[in-house]
Amino acid sequence: MHPYVLLAGAILSELIGTTALKLSEGFSQLIPSIGVILGYGAAFYLLSLTLEELPIGVVYGTWAALGIVGVAVIGAVVFDEPVDLAGLLGIILILGGVYCVNVVSQMSAH
Repeated sequence: MHPYVLLAGAILSELIGTTALKLSEGFSQLIPSIGVILGYGAAFYLLSLTLEELPIGVVYGTWAALGIVGVAVIGAVVFDEPVDLAGLLGIILILGGVYCVNVVSQMSAH
């Protein structure tokens, strides 16, 4: 499978795990708590497969950065958490960094 498909799956799994973590209320809710374990378990498994093909800096940087952006969007949309102009600028800069590392630079070339 293409490494970027695996990486996208890892990011999606992390977003599920992190959202479940918020919903677990300190692991006091069973179903969301199970979602945390499954989400993060799948994320790390898929990351391990991605690392067979791509450099660790590219994989971890992309996973972490897009996880931050995804969680910020989920926080704003699902949990009605505020996003101000500075936060929006930070998100844009993160996305720009991911683009540079994965498309512009030679870091991800193999």
